[in-house]
Amino acid sequence: MNRRNFVKSLAAVGATALVPALVTEAAAQATPDAQTITRQLKRAPSRTIAPKARVTIDQIKRNHHLRSQAPSIDIQSINFAFGSSAIDQSQYWKVQQIAIAINQMLGNGHRELFLIEGHTDAVGSRYANQALSEARAASLAGVLAQRFGVPYRALNTIGYGEDYLLVPTPAAEWRNRRVTLRRVTDFVSAY
Repeated sequence: MNRRNFVKSLAAVGATALVPALVTEAAAQATPDAQTITRQLKRAPSRTIAPKARVTIDQIKRNHHLRSQAPSIDIQSINFAFGSSAIDQSQYWKVQQIAIAINQMLGNGHRELFLIEGHTDAVGSRYANQALSEARAASLAGVLAQRFGVPYRALNTIGYGEDYLLVPTPAAEWRNRRVTLRRVTDFVSAY
């Protein structure tokens, strides 16, 4: 249900009947704090890769099965407007939580590599969605580096367009317009 229809439903049915739905949507959009992000990204990969079996960053970007084994967190709370890759300054406090987590993990000279994946919903052409998802990932990386001092060397970006929808629907769906942050350090040979 998109937000406009949600508001119409709220008025038609009455606020008390939809309080659980409101709580569910709010919880889904909750911004994870730096500790939660750090905890998720510091988890051990679901598969151990021997140093000689590690891959390049381009190979992990193309290999969904391997990539899915890296620790990750979906960040749905950064609200990208429909068709936009811009992160409004009012959202910077959310990006700051990501920056705090990454900078803590990079503390004391630790070398880490994070993959920022951009995603879209399925509205529009595949080509437009691909370009938009790439721009969303690059936008987040830019704000992390320029505003919050995350070293560019620790970040790599890719867009997956409308592939990997969280909610499989051809309609506009805010939950599909997201970024995923992965720690791929344990999978990539040299960075």
